[in-house]
Amino acid sequence: MTVTNDQIRITLDRYLVRFPDEYDQVGLLRQALTERHDLSSRKEFRIGHVTAGAAVVASDGRVLMIRHKALDTWLLPGGHLEPEDADLLAASLRELAEETGLHREHVEPLGGADPVPIDLDIHQIPANPAKGEPAHWHFDFRYLHRASAHGVRLQAEEVTGHAWRGPAELPSPRLVTKLTTITG
Repeated sequence: MTVTNDQIRITLDRYLVRFPDEYDQVGLLRQALTERHDLSSRKEFRIGHVTAGAAVVASDGRVLMIRHKALDTWLLPGGHLEPEDADLLAASLRELAEETGLHREHVEPLGGADPVPIDLDIHQIPANPAKGEPAHWHFDFRYLHRASAHGVRLQAEEVTGHAWRGPAELPSPRLVTKLTTITG
């Protein structure tokens, strides 16, 4: 049940209804959709591919960050889509569970039965000659979740640490504003 470009386009359209001022910022993704790139494939490098992330907020408003091993930086949990992902939200929850041990029963997706992502982060990934990957873009659909548990267990292959940080410590000012508005 691979996530399709039609699902990605519908999610993008719903996102832009909620955040219309970001229309110009998603031009590369719109181009890749128009050109019918296989955006669910991690091997799609003409422009890039879609990933799914999780902004997990604790009851005190702090946000879960992980230290990504390969990129050696602090990020929100998330990663590449897999063929078994039914949709972008499912991919977000799967990645969260894989990287942090926080499974569906430990978090509550916020935004109702069919939530719209809280953020769409578009960032460049450097070339990785060891994997034969050129520089490319990630279109990271980030979903907001509230944590009901804090028992984080890290995936040692990809993650070297975790921290619950205040929203102001996040690397994206746009996401800080959104989280502050939504979570108070």
